Amino acid sequence: MQEETQKLFDKISDPKEKEAFYFADKLGKINTEEVRDKLIELVKGDNWEVAYLACRALSRTNFNKESLDAIFSVIHDRKNKNHQGAFVQILEEFDLSDSFVDIFKIYLFGNFKAETLAKVYLDTEEFELTPRTLRKATKHWNHYLHNPEDEGSVAIKKAEVEPMLEEIKALFEEE
Repeated sequence: MQEETQKLFDKISDPKEKEAFYFADKLGKINTEEVRDKLIELVKGDNWEVAYLACRALSRTNFNKESLDAIFSVIHDRKNKNHQGAFVQILEEFDLSDSFVDIFKIYLFGNFKAETLAKVYLDTEEFELTPRTLRKATKHWNHYLHNPEDEGSVAIKKAEVEPMLEEIKALFEEE
């Protein structure tokens, strides 16, 4: 890895660095697989603040699918429950058109901030939907119904999710 690139990685990993966002953006402009792999490694690391900066850098690259796979794995990891909201927030920088099921899963099982942001994405993004997408979403919905983390939110989510799934189902029945 080039010396300049390594310095950028050092800057975003330094907790005292005041311009970390600027350096993350600079890293994101270096569209190489080597940088992508190192950023994904940081996303999956133990320091959530550095992981967030790595997500920000990845949002500036052309590696949308690989980046989203890493970010979703971090969001769904139970150890990151307290920081899910930050990772879900950075998703607004990505093309989420193929990520309906992951966003839906965050809506069902995320913490309050993550759930709220996921709902916004579900309401505003245009997703590529297929019958398989519907089956997977229905599977997660049924899992949620049988294993709710918060009994009080089941009725609220039921009122929102069931019409959504019915609407998607109706799209495929028309074809």
